[in-house]
Amino acid sequence: MRKKIGPAAAVALAAAFLALVAACGGGGDKEATPTAVPLSGTIDIDGSSTVYPITEAVAEEFKKAQPNVKVTVGISGTGGGFKRFCNGETAISDASRPIAKAEIDACVAKGIEYVEIPVAYDALSVVVNPQNNWLTCITVAELKTMWDAPAQGTVTKWNQVNANWPDAKMALFGPGTDSGTFDYFTEHVNGKAKQSRADFTASEDDNILVTGIAGDKNGLGYFGLAYYVENSSKLKALTVDQGKGGGCVSPSAATVENGTYPLARPLFIYVKRSEAEKPEVTAFVDFYIKNAAELSADVGYVKFPEKVYSLVKTRWEKRIVGTMYATAASGATLEQLLSPAQ
Repeated sequence: MRKKIGPAAAVALAAAFLALVAACGGGGDKEATPTAVPLSGTIDIDGSSTVYPITEAVAEEFKKAQPNVKVTVGISGTGGGFKRFCNGETAISDASRPIAKAEIDACVAKGIEYVEIPVAYDALSVVVNPQNNWLTCITVAELKTMWDAPAQGTVTKWNQVNANWPDAKMALFGPGTDSGTFDYFTEHVNGKAKQSRADFTASEDDNILVTGIAGDKNGLGYFGLAYYVENSSKLKALTVDQGKGGGCVSPSAATVENGTYPLARPLFIYVKRSEAEKPEVTAFVDFYIKNAAELSADVGYVKFPEKVYSLVKTRWEKRIVGTMYATAASGATLEQLLSPAQ
């Protein structure tokens, strides 16, 4: 038989319960970190401008649950982020591609281990100015003609790429060389990472690219899907034809999920192993994984299937260090890459 409590004790218990609810962020917010203990500290994050919208959204929601934890999110690009991460300057690195061999070596030299955590899919988007009335679909071969290194200083007009296009000078905009999006695009379009013409307007800040393309009738560029979704009223996304019989495919959640969009890729965060046991970092990454599906979709990216997030959660809970891609078989799916380590 339970012992009855008096009114004063009941009031005290009610107050404690309300305090607990407040600490956990309230019932109206995204699912909060399951802790009744208020946390404090600073979590420094830097890296991909593509991943930035997801991480920033997570940080904003996490702040509602843990207002005393300061989360700073930079956008120095995937490569710039890894430089800082492997130099011991940040706890988490945002990345729009897997960590590269040179970056792995840099982390090893500093004794830095990390947990690689996929968070969502992106459909890398090729966009033009809405006044562009001659182009709705572009082939990967045409993108290569336009962007490959031999095009520098020679392929400068639209009709040099396709004779049916205007005799007008192209205005090209793209990520800087520290960007993981630059690495991905050049590898998958031009055939080798970082192999690209250099005579284009480059920036690690995708908002600068958006402004440039939106302000020039002859503008064309590429960046993550979220930046197109956010600016769809002033940009036009092109469909992409890989040239393998699939035809022109638009960047969207549906085409990523069914595997037809040729420029789809996973996005990542990398968590420093030595930081992972700090209560505030553990809580933040727990929160990130728990809410990644909803928040990535909110900002314009494509959530993983539930099975993949389950595998990601297990990878994090086991603190499995290193990259899945070091010995990855060609064509392996993300689920296949995650599964062997479980």
